[in-house]
Amino acid sequence: MALLTGFKKIKTAVFISGTGSNLKSLIKFSKLKKSPISIEMIVSNNVKSKGLAYGKIYKIKKKIFNFKKQITAEKEILLQLKKSKIDLICLAGFMKILSNSFIHKFKGHILNIHPSLLPKYKGLNTHEKAIKNKDEYSGCTVHFVNSELDSGEIIIQKKVKIKKKDTPSTLAKKILAQEHILYPKAILKIFSL
Repeated sequence: MALLTGFKKIKTAVFISGTGSNLKSLIKFSKLKKSPISIEMIVSNNVKSKGLAYGKIYKIKKKIFNFKKQITAEKEILLQLKKSKIDLICLAGFMKILSNSFIHKFKGHILNIHPSLLPKYKGLNTHEKAIKNKDEYSGCTVHFVNSELDSGEIIIQKKVKIKKKDTPSTLAKKILAQEHILYPKAILKIFSL
């Protein structure tokens, strides 16, 4: 990818809606010498998102946008991203679907992490679906974002074995732990291409 310029880190924004555990692992990763990214902004559609606290802890700019008026919100976000010279967006539990026009403007520079082995189980309730279908494995996927939900090019995946006693919440916990490892790996993979 053409984003790497010498040793300058890639200015990154992380989009969250909830607890921000993937955000936290990305922040920790960004502090490593080998990390190609620096997290400059946290974007959320949820005022009550617990992950926003990491903005305070790590002194990262945070912006909250009301997605009731999505077109207006996206215009404002693009403006803020441009102001901060953001080159990469990492979606980390961001529960809104970005419009095609937004994705197009940031083409190829938006990543997402999804709690299933795509193309299986796009969208929500992935753990319930995997258990209900008696799958042997589930897992997580980091992929590029395109205009179709959870359909962009896959960067990297991690399999997680489903045990007989697993419930959607125990499976979610196991997969989340793997997500924290996988997202940084995916970023390293892209930027060493």
